[in-house]
Amino acid sequence: MNYRALGRTGWKVSEISFGAWAIGGAWGEVTDEESLGALNQAIDSGINFLDTADVYGNGRSHRLIGKLKKARKEEIIVATKVGRRLPKQTVEGYSRANLTSWVEYNLLDLNVEVLDLVQLHCPPTDAYYHPEIFGVLDDLAQAGKIRFYGVSVERVEEALKAMEYPNLQSVQIIFNCFRQRPAELFFAQAKLKQVGILARVPLASGLLTGKFRADTKFDPDDHRNFNRQGQRFDVGETFAGVDYEVALAAVEEIRALVPAGVSMSQFALRWILMFDAISCAIPGGKRPSQVADNARASDLPPLTPELMATIREIYDARIRPLVHQLW
Repeated sequence: MNYRALGRTGWKVSEISFGAWAIGGAWGEVTDEESLGALNQAIDSGINFLDTADVYGNGRSHRLIGKLKKARKEEIIVATKVGRRLPKQTVEGYSRANLTSWVEYNLLDLNVEVLDLVQLHCPPTDAYYHPEIFGVLDDLAQAGKIRFYGVSVERVEEALKAMEYPNLQSVQIIFNCFRQRPAELFFAQAKLKQVGILARVPLASGLLTGKFRADTKFDPDDHRNFNRQGQRFDVGETFAGVDYEVALAAVEEIRALVPAGVSMSQFALRWILMFDAISCAIPGGKRPSQVADNARASDLPPLTPELMATIREIYDARIRPLVHQLW
């Protein structure tokens, strides 16, 4: 496992890290035993950075990570997200009282005295234009409740605006072979300001594992079943916002590029790591085997310029017209 700087925090985080949405909920059934197995495999694979949120299973992922931290001696950095508990996303919902209560709630669930990294969880765009929200985060850091803060965004516009706040340390944004726009302007600005980037949805909700077909069925409680048209939350969170059939065709083109002995997941993750602005990619995993396979992407050699150009051509031809300007 290789490690990269996360913003100005002083942390070196595993460039393949672990996203805990799948062990919390909305990805089909998973037992606590399986989830703890996946978490322990992450640490065994050299992963030292976990990304979670208070709404992942209504605190379930937090409680599992709390058990992990109690059982393991290794340093484990935990990033959490707050804000999606609101019944409706409004700027007013990100009040001092709410932000403080969410932090206190997460401290209890994770069983820690201070939160490593707190991220606003895809708040409405207008929230980024309200400096008082970020002032509350500054106060929580000053009070010793949180070490650092960042944001998880839907749109490049939001990422660029968030970086105007001087104490912001990280931006979490969707970035994968099917969502390439962040690399155009945002990455250069983040490097200039020394803001860490967490690449979320790195496998496009599993599409880039190459394991899905047109007739693949998903559990009723899996967002890949119930949110394909954005019925519950932003459609970009599911399959990176790409039409399923279009994406499957693009997957087959990418599959032909994958070297022997390399899984398609590893190939897609290694593509992300070719961008030096990235601090880490945060694929999820419900089973230890998935986590171990993802982690090995860190050990792969760099992709050739020819491979990178071909992936860009596939994106430009099939995906760009559908999603590029939406986020």
